[in-house]
Amino acid sequence: MYTFSNRLRITSFILMIVGVLGIGYGFLSAPSTIEEAKAIVASTEAHHGGGHEEAQAATHHENTTAQSEAHAEHDAHTLSKLQNRPWSAFLIAAFFFFMLSLGALVFYAVQHVSSAGWSPVLFRIMEGVTAYMVPGAIILYVFYILTAGFQMNHLYIWMDPDIMAHDKILQLKSGYLNVPFFLIRSLLFLGGWCFYRYYVVKQSRLQDEAEDYTPYKKIFKSSVFFLLFFFVTEALMAWDWFMGLEPHWYSTLFAWYIFASMFVSGVTVIAMVLVYLKSKGIVDFINDSHLHDLAKYIFGLSIFWSYLWFGQFMLIWYANIPEESAYFMTRVEHYNIVFFGMLVFNFVFPFLILMNTDFKRKGWFVMIAGVFVLIGHYMDVFQWVMPSTVGELWSFGIPEISSVLFFLGLFIYVVFNAIAKTPSLLAKRNPYIEESKHFHY
Repeated sequence: MYTFSNRLRITSFILMIVGVLGIGYGFLSAPSTIEEAKAIVASTEAHHGGGHEEAQAATHHENTTAQSEAHAEHDAHTLSKLQNRPWSAFLIAAFFFFMLSLGALVFYAVQHVSSAGWSPVLFRIMEGVTAYMVPGAIILYVFYILTAGFQMNHLYIWMDPDIMAHDKILQLKSGYLNVPFFLIRSLLFLGGWCFYRYYVVKQSRLQDEAEDYTPYKKIFKSSVFFLLFFFVTEALMAWDWFMGLEPHWYSTLFAWYIFASMFVSGVTVIAMVLVYLKSKGIVDFINDSHLHDLAKYIFGLSIFWSYLWFGQFMLIWYANIPEESAYFMTRVEHYNIVFFGMLVFNFVFPFLILMNTDFKRKGWFVMIAGVFVLIGHYMDVFQWVMPSTVGELWSFGIPEISSVLFFLGLFIYVVFNAIAKTPSLLAKRNPYIEESKHFHY
């Protein structure tokens, strides 16, 4: 039985409070007028050495009316980008922590469908990590109601009627890209994922007291349908929430690429929570071989993510089709530290750290690898969103850090509170529980 320590509880509250204050500051400090936006840009340029005014002076031409109109349009676009920043920072952190829980839920379903014999001792930890799904889904859906229903930001250009009226490409997609259908789809897959989580956890608890394997069979069947449902709706989610930020761009690998990031991150969090609980002496029935297998998944899925990243980038770079390559041009030119830095965190570090078999059994080593992996995939989500919404005006400061702190605190509180309320951290009557307890690699 795990007890949620006061120290960890207080830490989670402090993180949430500091995060809320910082998020509020981010929204309040966002420019509300073009003059404020120009002042922010001017101060940024001065910090980086200037040069914008000189370039404008060098390209000055006689058609002052056309130039004034172009400047007015550019200034309005700059204001829109800077106003998007706190919204984008919030979305990045909100989805990042939600995908940790969702990735863990998919891994949990895979264990049931494959009738894995090594993992049942980890089921209660997986269920605890997936507890964040409900609050995470509610926050995301409210965010999209504010975005789509109330037009409180400009993250998705296709939601702007003026842009849709003059963009023939977007008009062809209007049957799919429209606000009511967008919100219906989002509610469908968020609700479906959360319902599956609720159902299987309920059946898992019933299995502890059951005299037969009826609840287990229900979990198996529902997990099969969930995985079918998930792989369809995950693609819709990837297209809607992230490819929809740049609706002229498309990639046939994008949904798989996002899934790989989600999956490896979810397994990483399961391993890190396991290491923490073992350090407290709570889960003595889980041995180093279980940790070793989780670390193998982190290692293999990191390579899988790298394969998909390279496949998507290399093919688009080689083909050099303007509609496709524009997506990477922004990231390579203005986000090169994030774009290429995440390769180090998501591939190089996990590959080097977890290659050795003995290191996969050491909790502190897996924890270090997990920190690198999670930082890398936060950077990944960052570069999905920021280049599309903020463009070259991005930075990493109070709005981004505060959003991470708030959702980190909320994630810690929800997950460990759920684990503390679990009657037993061992799934008692699972048909493979004895095999799992005596698993050795």
